[in-house]
Amino acid sequence: MTAPVVRFVPARGKHVDRIAKRMRPADVAECRAMAGLSARAGLKRSMQNSQAWAVLVNGRPEAMFGTSDLNVLAGVGSAWFLGTGEVDRHPKEFLRLSREWLPKLFSRYCVLRNVVAVDNSASIRWLKWLGAEFSPPIDVGGVPFVLFELRKPRDVR
Repeated sequence: MTAPVVRFVPARGKHVDRIAKRMRPADVAECRAMAGLSARAGLKRSMQNSQAWAVLVNGRPEAMFGTSDLNVLAGVGSAWFLGTGEVDRHPKEFLRLSREWLPKLFSRYCVLRNVVAVDNSASIRWLKWLGAEFSPPIDVGGVPFVLFELRKPRDVR
C-alpha cells in the first residue's frame, strides 16, 4: 500500500463544504457546543477569523487548522483544528507534517491556546504529542472542555 500524499495549503472557501460534510463527530460537537454552529458555519467562521490552512490527503481536503491573535503584545494566539476521520487514518504522515509546521505556527506567537472537548480523544492525543499542557475541565455550552496551551519550543526561532 502506497503512503498517501499529505500536504498543507492555504485554506480556501472551496475547502469548507468538502470538509464539513465529513467532519469527525467530536469536531462537529465542539462547533455546536462552543458557538452553536454547524460544522460548515464553524469551519467558515474559523477560517475567516484566522490565518488558516487546509490539509489535503491525495489532493482531497480533509481538515483545516489555523491561528489567530489573542494578545499580540504578549505573543499569545489561539490555535484550532477541525477535520475528517481521514486524517486519523494516516497518522504517520500527519504527525510528521505537524512537527514540520510548528515553527510556522510559532513564527508570530510564543504561546498558542484554546479549548478542546474532554471526549475528543483523537485531538487530545495529538495535542499531547505536540507537547500541550491542559487545565482542569470547564463547562462550555453544557460540554466539558479543557484549556490547552502550547509553548514555543526552545529550538524554534
